[in-house]
Amino acid sequence: MSDETPQRPLPAVDYLKLPAEGDPYLEGQKCKACSAIYLGERSQCSKCSARDPFEPVRLSNRGTLYVYSIVHRSFPGIETPYISAIVDLEGGGTVKGNLIGVDPDPEKIRMGMPVEVVYKDALGRKDKEGNSYISYFFQPADAA
Repeated sequence: MSDETPQRPLPAVDYLKLPAEGDPYLEGQKCKACSAIYLGERSQCSKCSARDPFEPVRLSNRGTLYVYSIVHRSFPGIETPYISAIVDLEGGGTVKGNLIGVDPDPEKIRMGMPVEVVYKDALGRKDKEGNSYISYFFQPADAA
């Protein structure tokens, strides 16, 4: 065992930002030509075909459930069932992630329901050096 201070958790994806000061957030790329917003690096806009006119933008932590799927079979070690969801964020951006805080039952999930982005431990996952990860999840906005 070392006497070193534990490392801060790592972001599970490149577009999840963990600033030294302040709260975690998702970062999108906004096309300067047409204002379309995407996740991840890109060199051409899918909406207007402009090349390399992108600027980083902090995405909202609020949105609406666009579509979901209840997953009953997955890779070994992944607990099922879980809810895979696509959310349209306020102000732009569409993000895929897991919906938590609601039973995986179609009777309890509403299309268009308001959700918020929450940042939590990435289900106990660690890299080979033992570093933990932070990920993002969606939960019903009224569950906060």
